[in-house]
Amino acid sequence: MVFFSRFLPATRWLLPLALPSLLAGCGHALPDIPGFAAPAWRADRYACNGQRAALLPPLLAARPRLYEARANDVTALLGPPDEEELLAQTEKVYHYYLLPGAQCGPRRSHADGPRLSLHFGPLGTVTEVQADPLPGR
Repeated sequence: MVFFSRFLPATRWLLPLALPSLLAGCGHALPDIPGFAAPAWRADRYACNGQRAALLPPLLAARPRLYEARANDVTALLGPPDEEELLAQTEKVYHYYLLPGAQCGPRRSHADGPRLSLHFGPLGTVTEVQADPLPGR
């Protein structure tokens, strides 16, 4: 017991330093997705240029690669979300519009148009990928 008490002060500062490293190991980086033009997706903020709908099929085909990806890696691939929804217990949802709509106006108001939604669990990794159906498809 005396032996362990000598090392107790070290654990007080060591645990806070080690915890971020342990949590950073959760998830994985996103590899390149074949046929997906990430720069074009990122350039089409709020889908106001009407390009995202055409870029969606290769992204959905690679849906399994998105699971367990970290939020920073999703942002690097798709750009910042058009809308972010914060849920209970550090869960969140990134929404990306797929077609031009009311969100393209000067006030960037919320629109009910089709969106790609990525749900992040408490560990900050993708747990669900949903895409609203596009009209005419």
